[in-house]
Amino acid sequence: MTATIDLNCDLGESFGPWEMGNDAAMIELATSVNVACGFHAGDADIMRKTVELAKARGVSVGAHPGYRDLHGFGRRPMPGLTSSEIENLIAYQVGALQAIATAAGHKVTHVKAHGAISNVACEDDMTARAIANAIKAVDRNLIFVVLANSKLVRAGEAANLRMAHEVFADRAYEDDGNLVSRKKPAAVLHDPKAIAERVVRMVQDGAVVSVTGKVIKMQTDTVCIHGDTHGAVEIARGLREALSKAGITVAPFKTAH
Repeated sequence: MTATIDLNCDLGESFGPWEMGNDAAMIELATSVNVACGFHAGDADIMRKTVELAKARGVSVGAHPGYRDLHGFGRRPMPGLTSSEIENLIAYQVGALQAIATAAGHKVTHVKAHGAISNVACEDDMTARAIANAIKAVDRNLIFVVLANSKLVRAGEAANLRMAHEVFADRAYEDDGNLVSRKKPAAVLHDPKAIAERVVRMVQDGAVVSVTGKVIKMQTDTVCIHGDTHGAVEIARGLREALSKAGITVAPFKTAH
């Protein structure tokens, strides 16, 4: 049976005249995109532009909600939020992108939490449940993109949401299956050839290799390349070529409960 994998990218992270990444080029290489919803990055105009680019390319669009932290790009934890506050935070951003997508004649198909709120949710049951519950309350048909093997998976199962299990092309993994903190050296990977070889093995083996060499089995439905990673376009292009050579089909993600 031929392996199939989705390539997703976090985009729409510019703000006003300030540009982040090359969204137009990345959309040509991705099969799904996650659009910033104005809290960690992006604004209404950037959201509309990103959705229109995705629609023209026939690429799936998902909401990428984060903490309300433009200054820190949503990558700083915000302790003390209640479950209700997190649910409202997520629902607000998903709804904003749904409105923009409707106006552009496109549709939001999935939700993937961004940055620090995702990292916290991978280890904190309350945060994970709040995100899942918010998605279910807005639209139970939305696909929940979850870090494979994390507490987000259990939260998605409890909410009976369809899920796409995600691995990261350009991030290193700890032995417990979580991502290495960006505060640590070598947390973000940049070598296109090494990344491509690594992802092909991930898809073929259904596993990732940690920083110490530990092999961690993971369901792999979708692979993320961060749009703000230096050299993201070259990484994505090299990855698509490597997957094709390995006989792996690149297509929108399969989902499972």
